[in-house]
Amino acid sequence: MLWSEVYRPKRCDDIIGQDEVVRYLVSFADARSVPHMLISGPHGTGKTVAVECLARRLYGEDWKANTTIFSAADLLGRGKSALEADERFALVYRKDQSLIVNFKYIVKWYASMRPLDADFKLMVFEDAHALTFEAQQALRRTMERYSATCRFVFVTTRPSTIIPAIASRCLPLFFAPLESGIVRARLEEILVAEAATCPADDLDLIVHAAQGDLRRGIMYLQLAVGSGKDLDLAEVSRSETGNVATSAFNALRAGNFDAARRIVESLMIEYGLAAREVVHELRQVVRREYNHPALAIALADADHRLCHNANDFVQINALLARIAREVFSEESTATL
Repeated sequence: MLWSEVYRPKRCDDIIGQDEVVRYLVSFADARSVPHMLISGPHGTGKTVAVECLARRLYGEDWKANTTIFSAADLLGRGKSALEADERFALVYRKDQSLIVNFKYIVKWYASMRPLDADFKLMVFEDAHALTFEAQQALRRTMERYSATCRFVFVTTRPSTIIPAIASRCLPLFFAPLESGIVRARLEEILVAEAATCPADDLDLIVHAAQGDLRRGIMYLQLAVGSGKDLDLAEVSRSETGNVATSAFNALRAGNFDAARRIVESLMIEYGLAAREVVHELRQVVRREYNHPALAIALADADHRLCHNANDFVQINALLARIAREVFSEESTATL
């Protein structure tokens, strides 16, 4: 079994590295008063598990009955045929209606169900950035109608994709990347629990490769322990998204800005990466393959702007344009 599931937190107190956010969630659960929430942050920082722990603290053994979790990508990304084949929606799905209309029916049907021995239930939308504008508009009206008996929780890596009409109704909570010391301490605890060993140098490499993503760090640790031999962490950690980022640089170097823009936007649209995660993938490519100070400066500037809630697509496109102009122009290419 995956260690990331074995050591998945079950209580709010088990969540590490997010003390401020956990303090809010505990106070909400103890007061039996939960607002609508917009929970954001990079992958592997504890967003979804924190919602589950909140539900357990709120409802006890009835937490599953009072918590409805939707994957926005599953609801809207796979088309009508997937909804029609899903047994959960058999009583609600209408074959003669469009995808967005069926989405409205499904959400309203679940929202209208009375909570079990509680004043309200939780409606959780994972990967909320996959919700289209029309879907979010429909949700806004549903939130208004069922706010007395439902609390809506949106979990996303890209909060800028949530329309103001919904974001303004939600309390924003941000899950920051975990500090290296916290990740290392947790990995050492897991090694003790599993009666396993890992060389200190390898553990340092795993912590560095995790980049604040505890789930990724635990996965790498299990691979390192289970392989029984030297693990090529660089090869393992080179993800599909890293290869996509490399192809974006190749397109820029070839002078094809439009292709580079489409490739990078696919990282956000198809792979669900936040803009800052896209910058991280681009930075990894720069470290491996390029030596140009203008690249480091451009990436740092883009990351700074994105920290201040600038528009994701505008800033990423501006970054690519800057790289094309300052680094991959005819005058600059010779310096690479």
